[in-house]
Amino acid sequence: MSLDYKEIGKRIAARRKQLGLKQSEVEERADLSYKYLSNIERGISIPSTEVIMRLASALEATPNEFLIGTNQSEEEEWKEISDMLRYFDKKKLSLAKKFLIWLSEQDM
Repeated sequence: MSLDYKEIGKRIAARRKQLGLKQSEVEERADLSYKYLSNIERGISIPSTEVIMRLASALEATPNEFLIGTNQSEEEEWKEISDMLRYFDKKKLSLAKKFLIWLSEQDM
């Protein structure tokens, strides 16, 4: 599996923008040199594991969000959904089931 550093840079930039931060603010938080983040976001520089970890911390994210585009494993997502359904009363559970049936019939 090879990493797409342009895509990683796009994910980092998207998270930074989502938080409303400037590149310089993130560079300061992550203790990066001037313009290094710009090069990472454009896929010009390849960040080390340490830099990815510092960026994840500075941007309140996980390294997985940047490296593979997800912040939780599929198994964790299933568990989260299962936990939500567990506390539904009969009426809500019936509605959720109908929605899932409808959703499974949709072409996406």
